[in-house]
Amino acid sequence: METTLRGVGVSHGVAIGEVRHMGTAVLEPPAKQIPAEDAEREQGRARQAVDAVAADLMARGNLAGGEAQAVLEAQAMMAQDPELMADVERRIVVGSTAERAVYDAFAAYRELLASAGEYLAGRVADLDDVRNRIVARLLGVPMPGVPDSDEPYVLVARDLAPADTALLDPALVLGFVTEEGGPTSHSAILARALGVPAVVALPGAGELAEGTVIAVDGSTGDIFVNPNEAKQAELRAAAAERKAALAASTGPGATADGHKVPLLANVGGPSDVPAAVEAGAEGVGLFRTEFLFLDDSKNAPSEAKQVEAYRQVLEAFPEGRVVVRVLDAGADKPLDFLTPADEPNPALGVRGLRTLLDHPEILRTQLAALATAAEGLPVYLEVMAPMVADRADAKAFADACRAAGLRAKFGAMVEIPSAALRARSILQEVEFLSLGTNDLAQYTFAADRQVGAVSRLQDPWQPALLDLVALSAEAAMAEGKSCGVCGEAASDPLLACVLTGLGVTSLSMGAASIPYVRATLAKYTLAQCERAAAAARASDSAEEARSAAQAVLSGE
Repeated sequence: METTLRGVGVSHGVAIGEVRHMGTAVLEPPAKQIPAEDAEREQGRARQAVDAVAADLMARGNLAGGEAQAVLEAQAMMAQDPELMADVERRIVVGSTAERAVYDAFAAYRELLASAGEYLAGRVADLDDVRNRIVARLLGVPMPGVPDSDEPYVLVARDLAPADTALLDPALVLGFVTEEGGPTSHSAILARALGVPAVVALPGAGELAEGTVIAVDGSTGDIFVNPNEAKQAELRAAAAERKAALAASTGPGATADGHKVPLLANVGGPSDVPAAVEAGAEGVGLFRTEFLFLDDSKNAPSEAKQVEAYRQVLEAFPEGRVVVRVLDAGADKPLDFLTPADEPNPALGVRGLRTLLDHPEILRTQLAALATAAEGLPVYLEVMAPMVADRADAKAFADACRAAGLRAKFGAMVEIPSAALRARSILQEVEFLSLGTNDLAQYTFAADRQVGAVSRLQDPWQPALLDLVALSAEAAMAEGKSCGVCGEAASDPLLACVLTGLGVTSLSMGAASIPYVRATLAKYTLAQCERAAAAARASDSAEEARSAAQAVLSGE
């Protein structure tokens, strides 16, 4: 019998196939004692397993590139954390086997992270994945992960670790469904980068029987269980129609009446550039620079290394706009040489610009590297600071840019509600705003982006979030300056129309989403977008806002 389930659609497209479940987690090793004379051997086994898992994660990262590489390299550093390894060795000395010592040491560290606040829930999941891989290697059992199959399938899991998501083969994995996660979780972001249809936050996903045929609509979040032939044909026809529309949509982003809306790409490093260029990106709206710093959590990259990486991206967009976010360290992106280790709640502590102002030499080097990288290139460079709270923050960043001799526009990210509420004040110091809707939603609703249970509050259609976007856009318009969106909200084609109607001047997203957004924007006039935006803001929930905007744009 056909049934329909509803999760959160996070990556466009339709996938129809049989369910295959993710490999189960490694079982808890038995707690047995070893003789004292075996301790050194067990410590050696533990070190070898840790190094092998770290090397495997680094290799996966090199293959995946881009955002996935940064996430996997962070996991590799987690595996080799010296404090964790010291704890493992201490436990072996008092009689634990290598596998039990790893299991218990990671469990203790897990509790520390969990107690630091929900913001680190995503990192806890990454830690569990590292532990499972090390324990599996020590026990000589298969690694948890993507199932082996010669036939294409739909992957179903409680959640997906970055190490698994990064190397999914789209030829075999038609789409995926998870019980946890949200619109801005690592899994969602990587799914969009891969162009794989995906639905997250689906209650009871794990109860879907192995081999059951399901249809996944990554645009609506609908899961059709045992769809009949008519439903499958309907879904395939709709998917084919969308594909044809995408193929016909080329050129700069604009509404039907010619209002220009530059469509830019979010990139995590030089390896993301080819996909952005192929998708027709008009530039880069968010160049995340953390990938350079995650290579070595104990030392900052040299200025020369930074220059080389930045120039590769800048050269790819002659006459285009490239917006670089300076290092956003702290919270879920800790660096040993920068971020405090003892903060009770890192998400509300020293992170982003606060970290850089505490370590001005890091900011000076990065700005100098950007200035050198841009020399002689016909590119419109813009540089922005993360986690700007008020005008004082904006002034401190602008002053640092001027002191570095940077010939670029200086901007501020709006990720904290205070920045949206005082946007006009901040714009007295900087030349543009860029809305990071992922963190802005997180801080507005006190809802961790990695926790599936609060995913409804992370929905970028939430009217309160749209109000903050509107405040920022109105402030920029009043000051004659620009206000873009670089959060994942921009990747939703319907929401892109609403953001345009709110006064946002550019949209930046994962490269795979650009054709969808371009084709959808081209269907509607600016006036229609403005009416849709007003209808969405007048709603009381994300679901109502989406429906109201859809009704306006469809002429209902």
